[in-house]
Amino acid sequence: MIRSSCLLLAVAISAPCLKAADGDSIDSVVRAVYDVISGPPGARNWDRFRSLFAEGARMIPMRKTSAGGMAPVVLTPEQFVERVSANAAKEGFFEHEIGRRVDSFGDIAHVFSAYESRRAPEEKPFTRGINSFQLVRSGGSWRVVTILWDSEREGNAIPDRYLKPSGD
Repeated sequence: MIRSSCLLLAVAISAPCLKAADGDSIDSVVRAVYDVISGPPGARNWDRFRSLFAEGARMIPMRKTSAGGMAPVVLTPEQFVERVSANAAKEGFFEHEIGRRVDSFGDIAHVFSAYESRRAPEEKPFTRGINSFQLVRSGGSWRVVTILWDSEREGNAIPDRYLKPSGD
């Protein structure tokens, strides 16, 4: 009896320190992506990053072409890691959400997540844009299937409807 009471007390005391699993909810998996890619110069927790994605996932930034138009660049999460690791080791990168719109049905969800990016937390943002997350719940956990993103530029401002917090 005393041993089980001590165990319950230990669990109750430590419970506030426990972090929800990254895939527990739509919110937690989106927050985890921002958390793992953001930080001061240095290595990121790429194992955690990889764990956020479903098999066959893709990351797709829109990039300016040599002809002046825009085109998608399709990457696997591993190719993304390879592309950004060297820069992350040398330069800080802090991206955070400034608005969100969520639509879900059953075990799928779409999150339009407006963001700002900075080189240091106190600096002015150097870019803003929208991350379009497609998520799937499988085996009780939410995972990223796709992140497609585009940045603001002349003629491509973030619409006000995406600058509202989740639930608005």
